[in-house]
Amino acid sequence: MTYIVTGAAGFVGSNIVKALNARGITDIVAVDNLTHADKFKNIVDCEISEYVDKKDFLAVVESGELGGDIDAIFHQGACSNTMETDGRYMMENNYRYSLSLLDFCVEEGVPLIYASSASVYGGGTTFKEDRSFEAPLNVYGYSKFLFDQAVRTRIDDASSQIVGFRYFNVYGPRESQKGRMASMAFHFFNQYRTTGKVKLFEGSGGFGHGEQSRDFVSVEDVVKVNLFFLDNNNVSGIFNLGTGRSQPFNDLAVATVNAICHIDGKPASDLAVLKKEGVIEYVPFPDALKGKYQSFTQADISLLREAGYTDEFLTVEQGVARYVPWLLANE
Repeated sequence: MTYIVTGAAGFVGSNIVKALNARGITDIVAVDNLTHADKFKNIVDCEISEYVDKKDFLAVVESGELGGDIDAIFHQGACSNTMETDGRYMMENNYRYSLSLLDFCVEEGVPLIYASSASVYGGGTTFKEDRSFEAPLNVYGYSKFLFDQAVRTRIDDASSQIVGFRYFNVYGPRESQKGRMASMAFHFFNQYRTTGKVKLFEGSGGFGHGEQSRDFVSVEDVVKVNLFFLDNNNVSGIFNLGTGRSQPFNDLAVATVNAICHIDGKPASDLAVLKKEGVIEYVPFPDALKGKYQSFTQADISLLREAGYTDEFLTVEQGVARYVPWLLANE
């Protein structure tokens, strides 16, 4: 039996491959685009049975040649640059590509577990898996939304599992290849290690300095949820994947600095002290993000709980304390 992971050399995809390996599974077809070759480092410590280029894989799918015993497809591959302005590329890469995989999985009865995004909710304040709350602010969010809509038209009649996860703000190991789109935990870590300071946005959208608030979820928890649904392939649907908590960027910055200080044998400090000492600074909110920025997110995870997932999610403080040692070991 074979597992297929698209975006296998990316952030979430590589963590899924590693987690499958931890279960003793190595018959994994890794699908990705290594035009930016450094991404290979994400899977250099993983065991796979085959690597297929992203474009070649789609051609195989559309030709009908893909067959055999496939346990599941984890579709994590996408252009995740929320600032991408080439709508034609975004729709071809994120929507049309995904649609071809969906058609294949429905026809062949193969479980499909795929990555959607909390960006489908746009600037709203209600984050519930319902059309009335979905209004993406950019073409990335729209590409994810449109595919979710396609799934909704097929899911009831499908004989095999289809699961979409609307990822909120994911952080954790193996994300460095995302560059500027990597999590703020990653960027705060590098800022502090390089300059001894962490920079956050000044107030915006009715929020104070650094008080813009997100649902930050550890990739460790994201992988656990993916594998839970793999093990429960009778459950389908589109689900929010966040912690159900919203924490300000100030919390994330403080947690990152304190995690580094703990390893260095230094005492922890609170926000007031770090601001007074100049460790935390605030910079003007960028004009380019005005009207395109989610100042607040908090996943409604009611449907996820109803589906049977009961594990608790790591807080920012817990997740960052586990992430920073990995970053230090892999600098």
